[in-house]
Amino acid sequence: MKENDAPKASSELPADHGSAVLRAYHARTKHRLDGYAEGPGQLDWDAQPAAFRHYPGAPVVDLPLAAGRFERRYGQLEKPPENEILPDAASLGALLELALGVSAWKSWGPNRWALRCNPSSGNLHPVEAYVLASGVAGIADGVHHYDPEDHALEGRALSPAAGAAPWLAVGLSSVMWREAWKYGERAFRYCQLDVGHAVGALAYAAAVLGWKIRPLAMAGQPLAHCLGLDRPDDFPPSRYAFTENEEPEILLAVHAPGLHAVPDAAALVAWLAGAGWQGRPSRIDPSPGYRWPVIDQAAAASTVPGLLPAAPVFADLPPLASHPTPAGAAELIRQRRSAQRFNPRCSLPKAAFYRLLDAVLPRRQAPWTAQEGAPRIHLLLFVLRVDGLPSGLYLLPRTAAAAAELPGLMTAGEVPSTPRPVVDFDADCPAHLGLVQLAEVPLPTLQRIARTVSCHQDIAATSAFSLGMLGEFTAATADGHGYRVLLREAGLLGQALYLEAEAAGVRGTGIGCFFDDAVHQTFGLADGRYQSVYHFTVGTPVVDDRIETGPPYPQRY
Repeated sequence: MKENDAPKASSELPADHGSAVLRAYHARTKHRLDGYAEGPGQLDWDAQPAAFRHYPGAPVVDLPLAAGRFERRYGQLEKPPENEILPDAASLGALLELALGVSAWKSWGPNRWALRCNPSSGNLHPVEAYVLASGVAGIADGVHHYDPEDHALEGRALSPAAGAAPWLAVGLSSVMWREAWKYGERAFRYCQLDVGHAVGALAYAAAVLGWKIRPLAMAGQPLAHCLGLDRPDDFPPSRYAFTENEEPEILLAVHAPGLHAVPDAAALVAWLAGAGWQGRPSRIDPSPGYRWPVIDQAAAASTVPGLLPAAPVFADLPPLASHPTPAGAAELIRQRRSAQRFNPRCSLPKAAFYRLLDAVLPRRQAPWTAQEGAPRIHLLLFVLRVDGLPSGLYLLPRTAAAAAELPGLMTAGEVPSTPRPVVDFDADCPAHLGLVQLAEVPLPTLQRIARTVSCHQDIAATSAFSLGMLGEFTAATADGHGYRVLLREAGLLGQALYLEAEAAGVRGTGIGCFFDDAVHQTFGLADGRYQSVYHFTVGTPVVDDRIETGPPYPQRY
């Protein structure tokens, strides 16, 4: 076991301690060309942490597999559905099915594993979800754990209906050991990316129903209480408690017809006073071989202070055009996969590329309205195989401030750079997109660079394009919780890229392994205020026909 002294309680620390801890954590967990961040030396896949948590002893209610009832075109998500959809067991079941449910079972020989609608680093799925409901038809008042394996609610703290104004919320937590088991100290980063993926998945699933998701301000301690995560009988302190504990992450209000505002933190705690908690959590990993104390330190330094950052202020952009695909939103959500290989002989039409980039600009629509703070992520692009565009390095600033500053900071990279707006040489590029060409680079050279900075992975070089998500790191980490918000924004953006890729008839995949500083050097970025926090790649997938695909819930058919 690798042990260090536990961090001090947050109340004992100076106000700026959280920022310092997190900036040190981020620097410590960078992969470098001469060495990777600290992690396990080897993996025993037969001893992988449990992918699903259950609460034996809690009453179980199977949710309807009802997403198909609410299907509508992906390209029409911003329009309200023809008929108003009220919250009940069927519509809540559809929300959870499309956001967090199992999308398929895969098998190869004796091995069988689940895929889910929400993406996850390494398909390890640290995120657990809880439903808090009052006055929702067909759902008992109280706190429920969502079981994605059986698409069911496990009643953790139930109470008789009080006849109060109805409301609905979804709480998310992280079992950080699921990621730490494979990724070591870097796991805190990946857990936050996965929370962002889950928030994005909930936002898109809500849009299918004509609903919206909004983040709520709640500090870590009351959120843990409302989700039942602070119960010593259920999560007893012990030498191995770090494998079982769940980190409270975020509470999200569901805005839907007939629902009222979710009570504030104090009212929610009072609502649960005297509640009889039921069920005990199943074990995640009874015999870990490592421990990574810096993960706990990063979590402690980044807890939410109870007030969210300023709500996003969206730029006055032209409305995003309806997507031309006739595919249904639920269809695309359930078919989403992480590509494992790409066909380097295939390219992406320029119109599809521009549409995809336009869709990740922050607008007043899903998924960006579920974001916790102002946009702070911008895209560093390796354009490899886009019809009609020269291969090379490009930049997509996602705010006006970044568009004014970033191009001038990227002139001394590995490849000589002369930034110029793409609209200056391509009339097809939407003027509001703000896409900048930094340098034209021959494809073989660009492939080498893209592959190298993404931990020598071919998927970054054989696709149509790959990218690094560049975060406003110093500004985001001015307070500790801003680090979580920054990484979650990257995960939210990743979910948008996943679905837009599917809608374009191609496929994407997130890349968590990259050489942070090598990325900066490639683009000539020496300003430490910006840091690459997540990578992504999009192209034409090569499907492995040896892997069999089965239905998500065969036990229900």
